[in-house]
Amino acid sequence: MRAFTVDSLNPAVRNVQYAVRGELAIKAEEYRVTLKEKGHDSGLPFDRIISSNIGNPQQKGLDQPPITFNRQVAALMEWPDLAKLAPNAFPSDVVARAKELYEEIGSIGAYSHSQGVPLIRQNVAKFIQERDGHPSKPDNIFLTGGASAGVSLLISMLISEPHKSGILIPIPQYPLYTATLAQFSGVAIPYLLDEEQGWSTSIDEIKAALKKAREDGVDPKALVIINPGNPTGALLREETQREVVNLCAEHGLVLLADEVYQSNLHRAAEFPFTSFKKVVCDMGSPAPLISFHSISKGVTGECGRRGGYFECHNIPEDVRAMMYKMVSVGLCPPLQGQIGVDCLVRPPKKGDESYAQWKEETDRIHKALAQRTKLMADRLNSLPGASCVDSPGALYLYPKIMLPEKAVAAARAAGKEPDAFYALALLDATGICVVPGSGFGQKEGEYHYRLTCLCPGVDEYVGKLEKFHLEFIAKYQ
Repeated sequence: MRAFTVDSLNPAVRNVQYAVRGELAIKAEEYRVTLKEKGHDSGLPFDRIISSNIGNPQQKGLDQPPITFNRQVAALMEWPDLAKLAPNAFPSDVVARAKELYEEIGSIGAYSHSQGVPLIRQNVAKFIQERDGHPSKPDNIFLTGGASAGVSLLISMLISEPHKSGILIPIPQYPLYTATLAQFSGVAIPYLLDEEQGWSTSIDEIKAALKKAREDGVDPKALVIINPGNPTGALLREETQREVVNLCAEHGLVLLADEVYQSNLHRAAEFPFTSFKKVVCDMGSPAPLISFHSISKGVTGECGRRGGYFECHNIPEDVRAMMYKMVSVGLCPPLQGQIGVDCLVRPPKKGDESYAQWKEETDRIHKALAQRTKLMADRLNSLPGASCVDSPGALYLYPKIMLPEKAVAAARAAGKEPDAFYALALLDATGICVVPGSGFGQKEGEYHYRLTCLCPGVDEYVGKLEKFHLEFIAKYQ
């Protein structure tokens, strides 16, 4: 009988790497189980795991509360009889929203349209039109099981020739892109962001990456822009966005605009968000554009419900038909995720019964995240051998660490990347799980790590980071 082993698997699967849930996260989970089973007798120098490796706002230990309006609508869609059994428990606008959705969908235990519930796609199109001041058509909207599902679909379709079709990705980047490219045998074409300029995007850097790719025999098919950035939190200026659009039009690149952090803005007056859809339409550009959004980020934080969407603009009808064919294979995105998208794009308005509570909850989340981000960046920048760009957006910081030569040598001897070696030691000493910069990409000889700004008790949390860093540097000085 033929053995079923790792070596017998698709080699593309073996090549997939996803640092956010990699070695550090696996070890952190092992520690979590040990603490649960043994408690104070665990022998570990900490009493809990702090999951700073992933933007998962409602995860236990991070404890960002869900938005009440969203959960009330979800509850009535899950069990419509609740409105009759507890007639005074739900605000009138919640009951009306659930009734409207139920009349369109029926039971959420049934499949929906493969592209997503038509009414919800209409509401997404209206949201985009109100945001950008340009028309949006429901037929151009695909609801997805989180933005990641849309990204994976588009990359799978764009890789027309394995090991030759390439996609330009920013470095540092969210590992979803390199993992998905590996899965579908595509080529990652890296372009470096400029840390000295607040992780800015350089058109000259992208042009150089394009030129090198073509010299190497790679066919560039698309350009990924993450705005606001992950892991950097940087926002593109409109002038840069226009240059990006012109470059995509000139070189026949599909622009993949990952905009899932568009409402996570800590200094909106200084760093406003402008969608690529608005820029493309303002310019009247023919550049093909796919824009992604999600219920996992922002103030919604509903990662586990798996809801998102992408919008097609300047995409030929026959290509959209191929997209529809491919999403039909999966039947439909999760219904509760689709309902979450409806709540994202249609929150309560002034005058609605739920508005005051929704406003208080969302303002509180925005304020807490902005305060934590500023405090953490200031404290990290005060450490010797560390520097950190104060992120104007998203959920993360991406500090640089200047490691002593002895630490680098010790890491190499252990068979680890130096920043992974540092991150593993941090986890062992404090229970804080971060993601090493080698998982996102960085310049040769530089070292970083990504951590979220979602953790409560920020003074204690940052205090542990500071104490560990000083002791680690002293140990290897």
